[in-house]
Amino acid sequence: MNQDKDISRRWQLFAITAVIVYLLWLLAPVLMPFAVAAMLAYLGDPLADRLERLGLNRMWAATIVFVVIMVVVVGVLLLLIPLIARQIENLVSNLPRYGDWAQNTLWPWLQARLHLDPHTFDSDRLLAAIKAHIGSIGGVATEVLGKVSRSGLGIVAWLANLVLIPVVAFYLLRDWDRMVAKVDGMLPRSIQPTIAYLASEADKILGAFVRGQLLVMLALGVFYGAGLGVVGLTVGPLIGMVAGLLSFVPYLGFIVGFVAAIVAVLVQYGDWAHVLLVCGVFAVGQLLEGYVLVPKLVGDKIGLHPVAVMFAVLAGGYLFGFLGVLLALPAASVIMVLLRYLIERYRMSELYNEAGPEDPVIAEMGVAVHRDGAVEATAVGTPPPGDSSAA
Repeated sequence: MNQDKDISRRWQLFAITAVIVYLLWLLAPVLMPFAVAAMLAYLGDPLADRLERLGLNRMWAATIVFVVIMVVVVGVLLLLIPLIARQIENLVSNLPRYGDWAQNTLWPWLQARLHLDPHTFDSDRLLAAIKAHIGSIGGVATEVLGKVSRSGLGIVAWLANLVLIPVVAFYLLRDWDRMVAKVDGMLPRSIQPTIAYLASEADKILGAFVRGQLLVMLALGVFYGAGLGVVGLTVGPLIGMVAGLLSFVPYLGFIVGFVAAIVAVLVQYGDWAHVLLVCGVFAVGQLLEGYVLVPKLVGDKIGLHPVAVMFAVLAGGYLFGFLGVLLALPAASVIMVLLRYLIERYRMSELYNEAGPEDPVIAEMGVAVHRDGAVEATAVGTPPPGDSSAA
């Protein structure tokens, strides 16, 4: 009877979990502002708790933290938007130079090294193809703009999400501890200690990741942007910011930034001295990331392999779009906590520890297999041919 009740309880928990996951997948298109707001509230909750310990009530603590977060966000936007606009304008004005460099330098070099058809990289054919399809592109753009102008729902929804984020973030920050307590009170008492332990471990990992990785991205963006600016690249700050933002995926920010910087410096200067300077900037950036920023700010608590990080980002983007990319690594960190717990449970189970009957094939071959997987020859069985000890 007890076993039947235990099986029934497990099926009930599985059904509840499946329903929650299905609802999250179904509502993914509208969850973006709530996910961003929850991330802001999560970042601000430790500071609000500290203000509470100093004597402020939760309302005032949440208000102060919320105002600080909004001031920081608005200040960063006011600082970055003009800089990004100038960098993009500079990039667009330099596009003809990039095209000339590709046509006259890069493509002939590739043709010579790869023995390609001289017309493979013919820019005239490419421009002709673009002109031939420009009418259809214009028709698609006209249709899309017509739908937007007729309904306007897309713009209204975007503005609503933009306004919704700070409102939801404030209420989540104010009621964070209360919501956590309510969720804890709704858990079945049989699994509450386990869930509380897993939530505590996940909170440690998420704290290390979210706060630490954001600081790493900011530091790398500033370093790469400043370094490339010192080298003399006109689009250096833009490349540095992109490399910093993409650094949450291992090696992606480095690869994208390095390739873009090499192309930009070859177009702008065309000499090896500046290429070596760019290589030096990214080499120092990698050393700074690997030996200073990540160990000091993130640590080794996350324990995600680079391949797992890449898979998590790609899978999250495929399943949930940009929301999946945003939440991929935090979700993967929590999943890692769950997997470690399940592995420990498996190692304590009878399935792992109970000794089974002796395998007759292994006994006949005279081989002993230890618990750690090591294989050792034994004295059982027929001695090999030519063994003098058998005589």
